Amino acid sequence: MFVTFEGPEGSGKSSQIALLAPFLQAQGFSVVTTREPGGTPIGDEIRACVHNVANSAMIPVAEMLLYSASRAQHVGELIRPSLAAGHIVLCDRFADSTIAYQGYGRGLDIAQLQQVTQIATQGLQPDITFLLDVDVEQGLARRASGGLEMNRLDLETVHFHQRVRDGYHALADADPERWVVVNAERPLSLIQEELRTKLLERLKETAVR
Repeated sequence: MFVTFEGPEGSGKSSQIALLAPFLQAQGFSVVTTREPGGTPIGDEIRACVHNVANSAMIPVAEMLLYSASRAQHVGELIRPSLAAGHIVLCDRFADSTIAYQGYGRGLDIAQLQQVTQIATQGLQPDITFLLDVDVEQGLARRASGGLEMNRLDLETVHFHQRVRDGYHALADADPERWVVVNAERPLSLIQEELRTKLLERLKETAVR
């Protein structure tokens, strides 16, 4: 099963994945955790470039193509082989991030983004996507107060990040079978409990089919 986690900056995706993976392993599942951009040595090199605050001259189309190149490598080298081997893959961001950030955030043509994404992913779709939803200003404050490095996109305006959040909600509304919207403004333990419950339910449904 391919499980992705999306959300605005500071929504706690990485923290929740770090708790969810060992829980699933304790239930007897084989789990692979990964992230985007990155997930492979080549992808990590692209991540360093696209997130570097010194690259302020990067135009939105170049940004989108770099993310998509990282994704293509990620899918081919790590995600598809892991799924074929029977692992559950937990991925911190995937193709929906491109639609939300470069489509709704940057204003690039969404139909064109979907075409590029189709090529980069080889048609791969997540089985379930958790949207960890948090107020934009609260999420950005979390990142700043947590001492995390602020990358090039983190430093965008609040209005940019609000467009991204709105984009995520539009995507979730359009595909409610795949998306699960989770209130990420609650304590970490409550969020984790909901993620575990919802994911185990989906795994049971898949086993019955």
